[in-house]
Amino acid sequence: MSARGSREGRVVVVTGAGRGLGRAHARAFAAEGARVVVNDLGVGPDGRPGAGSPAAQVAAEIREAGGEAVAHAGDIATTEGAASLIRTALEAYGRLDTLVSNAGFLRDRMLVNLDEDDWDAVLRVHLKGHFLPLKHAAAHWRAEARAGRTPEARIVNTSSGAGLLGSVGQGNYSAAKAGIVGLTLVAAAELGRYGVQVNAIAPAARTRMTERTFAETMAAPGSGFDAMAPENVSPLVVWLGSAASAGVTGRVFETEGGRITVMEGWRAGPTADKGARWDVAELDEVVRGLLAGSRRPGPVYASRE
Repeated sequence: MSARGSREGRVVVVTGAGRGLGRAHARAFAAEGARVVVNDLGVGPDGRPGAGSPAAQVAAEIREAGGEAVAHAGDIATTEGAASLIRTALEAYGRLDTLVSNAGFLRDRMLVNLDEDDWDAVLRVHLKGHFLPLKHAAAHWRAEARAGRTPEARIVNTSSGAGLLGSVGQGNYSAAKAGIVGLTLVAAAELGRYGVQVNAIAPAARTRMTERTFAETMAAPGSGFDAMAPENVSPLVVWLGSAASAGVTGRVFETEGGRITVMEGWRAGPTADKGARWDVAELDEVVRGLLAGSRRPGPVYASRE
């Protein structure tokens, strides 16, 4: 099978595909011959109602370019919306090969100023909005495998550097994106027996969510390579979503511009084992010694009020 052949004809669902990264992913899959379900609820950068139907617009762009695409404007953070998303792929194209979960928005506040509603809204769209489509897609693929039609299925989740390292002023977003990494690892372990591979990306790119929060970093250059263009992230997503990525699962990739990094996550560092219960009085010296030999974690982004 050729490299393009591993992607051509696949049916791909992309959530949050009306703008930014999701739009770039949908168009990149279509350019490789995939048939695409373009999902977007059409909300603003903070998740509040917006105007128009960006999903329909992107689907139309793909068709005008000679590709195949249909739009889905349902709320994938609801059971019915997620179920209808998977049904749309099956009814339109008769199969489902790849799910790319990308939908999300921001409501940034320092923790002491963060309202419960803003916490719940961000956790809902990012974490629940990953879980429910995954659940319904996985149920379909499990049924296929049990019927003797084991698929070459792929799920690509979207985490963030904020989920891996934290981001000051984004406690809700960081928690959601960290949760997506945990979900990815569990899904990879559980679904492999059904022919499903699950990976996550932590992209850095210019989108509605980042161009204001990190305006200087995300600004487009006057000339030369635009490292923050969302289209730079899509080739990795397309590869992970194709049959060519066979054997790659349970991984997290950080991607920015032309750089791809395999993230290694939490691994055991310096260790002390007494072989018995510690006394509190002993731990000052012991724990500080362990910390002195370890790498310091923490948010990489500057504090902002």
